[in-house]
Amino acid sequence: MPQTSSSGQALTGLGQGARTRAEQLAALLDDRIRTRGLAPGEPVGTLESLRAETGLAYATVSEAVRLLRDRGVLEIRPGRGGGLFVAERGPVVRLRHTLLSVEEEPGTVADAIELRDHLEELIDVGAARHRTAEDVADLRALLGRLQAAPDWDGFMRANWALHERIAAISPNAMARAVYIGTLGHLGAASSRFDDAEAAAGYRAERHQVHADLVEAIADGDEAAVRAAVARHNTTT
Repeated sequence: MPQTSSSGQALTGLGQGARTRAEQLAALLDDRIRTRGLAPGEPVGTLESLRAETGLAYATVSEAVRLLRDRGVLEIRPGRGGGLFVAERGPVVRLRHTLLSVEEEPGTVADAIELRDHLEELIDVGAARHRTAEDVADLRALLGRLQAAPDWDGFMRANWALHERIAAISPNAMARAVYIGTLGHLGAASSRFDDAEAAAGYRAERHQVHADLVEAIADGDEAAVRAAVARHNTTT
């Protein structure tokens, strides 16, 4: 039976909503840290302890931890005495929490779209300048998930996951935090198509836009990145 850690509520009962289990677990871990008032440097557990507590697959727990690390919430310390610790809460993390606090305000989705569009080129050009072979392999794998998604919700989840992985490459931590914050707002308000043919056409078009963007980033071709971003922002 999953345990309840002394650091907060049980990390169980994950649903089957639009967010992946890794995203849901990341949200629960983030909430645990905040509600318990854990200070920077305090331990949160280990990958194995979280896996045992939740009963989730190791890959799911690892992905949740990666999400929180990329958002500046967790620090991973290797070696003996290592594990997962609360990260220093600098301005990037405080900014992310500010973004989360306004998600119920009117006009949030429209604001998020405008903000994301302005940041897209900065994030993607940064990724083109700093990508590694491992980054490119991850992006291509996520692009494959986008193409193979079995349904609309799966397609949108793969879409956001691809953009979040691109953002993780960008060296601009402040822009990255704001950009990822906008994805949370947009993920809950994705467009839908009642017409199956229209949906298929939209998916094919969006897949090609993202494929062009990924290859431009892989090539380090900043002009091609900017052209792909322009198409991306005008065909949403």
